[in-house]
Amino acid sequence: MPGYLGKQDMSEKPNLETRFEQGLFASRWLMAPMYLGLVVALIMLLIIFLGELFKYGTQLPTMGADEGILAVLTLIDLSLAANLLLIVLFSGYENFVSKLDIEDTKDRPDWMGKVDFSGLKMKLIASIVAISGIHLLKVFMEIGKVDPDKVVSSSDMYLMVVIHLTFVLSGVLLALMDWLSAKSYR
Repeated sequence: MPGYLGKQDMSEKPNLETRFEQGLFASRWLMAPMYLGLVVALIMLLIIFLGELFKYGTQLPTMGADEGILAVLTLIDLSLAANLLLIVLFSGYENFVSKLDIEDTKDRPDWMGKVDFSGLKMKLIASIVAISGIHLLKVFMEIGKVDPDKVVSSSDMYLMVVIHLTFVLSGVLLALMDWLSAKSYR
């Protein structure tokens, strides 16, 4: 019986379709080099962290309380960025490329294998909000200092607060969308 496009060999279509779908599925491995690039970025952050730690360590004898707090905030900021990178690296790889075939040891983080795309978005925005908040706090602590290299104009300060609040609002809206989406599937 002729089909829509004329006579068709029905055994050929599923075979062609299957090969096409297998090719599409295999294309997920194109992401693997990107995850390797994120490992390189993690090494870069480690080098920056160690450089900052060394710099602040040498300044420690002359450092005041404010400078010490700023140093610690800088190190926390770098640590949060590295944590964010690890979350994106592991959960992105597991969600989009392949499951990590590592034995289930006591060192394996609890969240591995459990963070879906929605959870990844929430962790990403929460980390961005935390990093933005720490940066904003560091800028606030510099207000009134006489270092001309660290002077921030009031318009720049206003813009930083607006950007931070935009990140916070984005996080709240993402959480609301996820909540509404989960509620509609019940």
